[in-house]
Amino acid sequence: MSTSSRTRWFALVFVSLAVALIIVDSTIVNVAIPSIVKDLSVTSTQVQWVQESYTLVFAALLLVFGNLADRFGRRRLLTLGVAVFALSSLLAAFSPSGDLLIGARVIQGIGGAMVLPTTLSIINATFQGKERAIAFAVWGSTIGGMTAVGPLLGGWLTTTYSWRWAFGINIPLGILITVGAVLTVMESRNPGAGRVDWVGAALSVVASATLVFGLIEGRNYGWWGVKKPMEIGSWSWSFSLSPVPFAFALMLVSGIAFIVWGRARNRCGASSMLDFSLFSIRSFRNGNIAAMIVSLGEFGIVLSLPIWLQNVLGYSALQTGLILVALAAGSFLASGFAGAFGNRVAPVLIVRVGIVAEIAGVFGLGVVIGPTTGWGILIPFLFVYGFGVGLATAQLTGVVLKDVPPAKSGQASGTQSTARQIGSALGIAVLGTILFTTASAQLDNSLRDAQIPDANRRQLVTAVVESSGAAISGLEARPATTAAAAAAKEAFSNGTKYSAFAAAGFLVVGLAATLSLGSPSREPATKGEIVPAMVGEEAEGQRKT
Repeated sequence: MSTSSRTRWFALVFVSLAVALIIVDSTIVNVAIPSIVKDLSVTSTQVQWVQESYTLVFAALLLVFGNLADRFGRRRLLTLGVAVFALSSLLAAFSPSGDLLIGARVIQGIGGAMVLPTTLSIINATFQGKERAIAFAVWGSTIGGMTAVGPLLGGWLTTTYSWRWAFGINIPLGILITVGAVLTVMESRNPGAGRVDWVGAALSVVASATLVFGLIEGRNYGWWGVKKPMEIGSWSWSFSLSPVPFAFALMLVSGIAFIVWGRARNRCGASSMLDFSLFSIRSFRNGNIAAMIVSLGEFGIVLSLPIWLQNVLGYSALQTGLILVALAAGSFLASGFAGAFGNRVAPVLIVRVGIVAEIAGVFGLGVVIGPTTGWGILIPFLFVYGFGVGLATAQLTGVVLKDVPPAKSGQASGTQSTARQIGSALGIAVLGTILFTTASAQLDNSLRDAQIPDANRRQLVTAVVESSGAAISGLEARPATTAAAAAAKEAFSNGTKYSAFAAAGFLVVGLAATLSLGSPSREPATKGEIVPAMVGEEAEGQRKT
């Protein structure tokens, strides 16, 4: 193997580590949430925002940074993103309140948005043919595996040390990745990309942010009429109509404006945040639709499970992480399967098999979830679910990007990452809303049936739901409230169950969407192949020595 070939594979190692860093952080927090709730006294809405503030900013900026990477250098943006991510992790680790933790997570989202589309673009620009298929498989399996390794690592750090170490560990990892990327990753860019479309960037951010805000805050502020006033500092929302429909209206207006603006710039030959001509590529267009729908169901359940395992079943953070290792094992097995068959079986067929496995796993979880469920029965379903994630993630990415010209790889990978992350953000928002809304309604009904006075009933429901179930252990410890604790366990179990069924439903729709990706018959290896990106204008970038 030549030196340059070895360098490419070393570069893949550090690119995969960069992906692992941001994916682990998006899942490591889930298992630490109960400890954060107790330590910082955050509300259930803040619990969603600790996760969603990261995902929301992440999703809103992916397209922007994918575009900037093409213009200013992909390795440059990768290393800058890792640095921002690591420094904001330090801020998160020392946060004294829920609001400051959410603020740190916003900055983390900015760093993560610099990293993810850039890693895809670097792979697309560095590998070709069979090597590209292997590289995408490694990239996708890293995402699937880290989705489960994150809770295990977070559980160990939270149980042994503190939830703050779940963020602190990003510092040494960030340093390692930055040094490795500088030494091994070849710089690449598209010098002819033109000026940055700042108007398009602003519109895309507004559209993404307002959509996820509305979905998260609907149950809090009201879906139409004001349920409770929104307050920011000394300012208060003074209308009888909730801010949520305003957010959705702004999302619709900014989304339409983004499309109209971008298409107008495309027609006159000016650069735009999104090159709409990419959507004339069938695999790119249909693949993005499928990726977004699948992502709605893929990762949202990972928010519900750790809360249920710890606050209902009573497992520690470390025990929860160990249970979720089954998901990682399934994903890593899928990596070997995809590597063995990826060049002999059509990628779209592997995607479909993966989604079917995800549906079976997450639906099975919904069936068995209950207030007395044992951990043993969860393992096979988690394994099957992880196997499906590992199969579908990498192969779907390859399908989306296979026909994209290398000069537009950053913008294209930013687009497909945006589709995935918006889907993931919506999934977390929708499934989180299902969890807490179901738990609140069922607990309220159970306490009403038990003839608990209205004032006491509302107080109990608020305490349980706002603490994401952490108050259950306190209720269980007092003889006078043991019945309420049992009702709360049942309510949270049903909320988690319905979240799993909803995730399975999204995945069924995603499976149907893959039917638009064409026949699963194996195509010749050369068909639709892209010339490696490190030629022509891409050769302008040189590796640092």
